[in-house]
Amino acid sequence: MRSRPATKLTYAPGWQVWAALLIVYVVWGSTYLAIRVVVESMPPFVASGIRFGTAGLVLTALLLVRGGVSRLRITRQELASAALIGILLLCIGNAMVSVGEITVPSGVAALVIGIVPLMVLLLRFISGERIPLIALLGVGVGFCGLAVLAVPGGLDGSIDVTGMLILVIASISWSIGSFLSRRVPLPRDPFVSTTYQLLCASVALFLAAAVTGQLSTPFQPSTASVVALLYLITFGSLIAYTAYTWLLQHAPITRVATYAYVNPVVAVFLGAIILNEKITPTIAVGALLIVASVAFTIWAESGARRGRQAVLVEPPVEIAPKIAQG
Repeated sequence: MRSRPATKLTYAPGWQVWAALLIVYVVWGSTYLAIRVVVESMPPFVASGIRFGTAGLVLTALLLVRGGVSRLRITRQELASAALIGILLLCIGNAMVSVGEITVPSGVAALVIGIVPLMVLLLRFISGERIPLIALLGVGVGFCGLAVLAVPGGLDGSIDVTGMLILVIASISWSIGSFLSRRVPLPRDPFVSTTYQLLCASVALFLAAAVTGQLSTPFQPSTASVVALLYLITFGSLIAYTAYTWLLQHAPITRVATYAYVNPVVAVFLGAIILNEKITPTIAVGALLIVASVAFTIWAESGARRGRQAVLVEPPVEIAPKIAQG
């Protein structure tokens, strides 16, 4: 069977993009709180494996009902790509957040993951893309914000250093997965792509749970953890992750990346209100630097991209609206 080329980006109408973004903004901002509740009484790899496996099986059933077995047929290259992206985004990127949140507050975890767009920008720069200098300066400010969060907390013991390192690894993996998702031949149907990513990640997580002993260690999940896990399966995986996968293939990456400075705000607010997580002056300063740097960096690069389009293209009237939607 002949392999398909890397996924081609086709911009969707603006209202569809913003509807999907709103889902990712609100739902993913709340998942940090839910993850914190889950890991209070459940092993992180086991919980994540159940989460992604259940969501993947539900999507499989829906696709079979709507399109039959033929809808799930993909090439070996597409399967390998889906497995790679699923492991990077979900197995390492997301599941390691669960591990990190065992010792790090949910709001701080969200702020660390908030540097993902900055890392993606660095990866694009390393790959040879032209990135405006002012955007790279914004990246530097964001990493200063991460240092403000990590260094004082590590020195005075208020934040677990190991947990922070785990979260940094998670953010690096999520960044690489997001970067590669446009450069590998994923299934063209975003729902099919999501399904295989979820299932492959679940298999990898149960293997990790077996190797680390989590699968054989007895545990008794609390009612709160079970409810939180059901929320993660339904809203975090089935709805929001599908929306994110769709966005990666149908919206400009700079617009998709805006979720990263909305999620931390939602997560910090919910953590303080529901879990009574303290917002110290250090956390406030670090949060301000990270959120501001991500917003500024995305704005700077978007402005540069629009400028290049204006110089290179002077479209006819009937084409201009289509370009504006991008």
